[in-house]
Amino acid sequence: MNKAFGSFKDEGSGQVYPADLKELLTLAVEKNASDIHLTAGAPPVARIYGKLVSLDFPNLTPKNIEDLVFPILDTQQRHELMEKWELDFSYSIAGVSRFRGNIMRQRGTLAVAMRVIPYEIPTIESLKLPPCVADLCNLPRGLILITGPTGSGKSTTLAAMIDYINENRSLNIVTIEHPIEFLHRHKKSIVKQREVGSDTHSFADALKHVLRHDPDVILIGEMRDLESISIALTAAETGHLVLSTLHTQTAPLTIHRIIDVFPEHMQNQVRQQLADALQGVISQQLLLRKDGSGRVLALEIMLATPAVRNLIRDGKEYQLYTCMQTGHQQGMKTMDQSLAELYMQGAISRETAISRCVSRNELERLLGGM
Repeated sequence: MNKAFGSFKDEGSGQVYPADLKELLTLAVEKNASDIHLTAGAPPVARIYGKLVSLDFPNLTPKNIEDLVFPILDTQQRHELMEKWELDFSYSIAGVSRFRGNIMRQRGTLAVAMRVIPYEIPTIESLKLPPCVADLCNLPRGLILITGPTGSGKSTTLAAMIDYINENRSLNIVTIEHPIEFLHRHKKSIVKQREVGSDTHSFADALKHVLRHDPDVILIGEMRDLESISIALTAAETGHLVLSTLHTQTAPLTIHRIIDVFPEHMQNQVRQQLADALQGVISQQLLLRKDGSGRVLALEIMLATPAVRNLIRDGKEYQLYTCMQTGHQQGMKTMDQSLAELYMQGAISRETAISRCVSRNELERLLGGM
């Protein structure tokens, strides 16, 4: 038992686990898993195509988990885990993959979740993102938001967009991430990646100083609070292209969430800022393919047309969906339209489409009774 973590339970301390963390993570990658979970009292569990699958190993003890993860943590990370009982970190296995990890405490023991982050950055084309995504990447300034639930591929889409800019434009790109996931090489652009905890103390600190680095493009891993949203809006207004994420499930809800973060007396001003700065919102979900062979991306896209900007400015978010439903020629689509398309292409089942739709009545109308 590591003495620095004496508060954690020590069960089965004499048992050596039949695999180390490197072996477990390599196996997860071989099985096309997106995540692997280590929890006391259960075997390692991988998420494969959205489903949790137990790996063929014994149940983990609290001591097993400590023995698996402590060797990959440095002194600072161990201290943070001991002090805060939470830790975000990244880890790499040469020739296999990178991983984004989180350790938390539950019932007095440690639980670990690690997400697979491929070394190879996917392209907009390989992700089959529509042409309007590349168009957004070519804009000189404004705010672009990628939204969706945890595990919906937001970080992957952002990485593909940053890589597109890096390949095609000569700009200064600064990212603020927690932790750094995809590693970007300098191409046409310069890419400076800052990790909260090792390169900067907090998102707030990094955002306060980011404009002093002469950025053209700023990636904010997540707009977490009033301060980060406020700085992102200001940067987007003052000539920078800002990309970020939110854990919202539709574009109209994203607008509502941003505005609702601010006190009531500031909301009119924020509406004006957001209406002027916003360029687009991409909301996404990853769905199991009908044949079980993998997952497919469903996208909702709202672009900042004059009509959309006016609705945001006037506080009429409830009308944004109508604007998106009729904005196909501009490249817009609702989540229900995207689900209907995937179903009619045979990519997903009807049950999957219904379980993930925004409005069942609207989806059934789009399917025309199919």
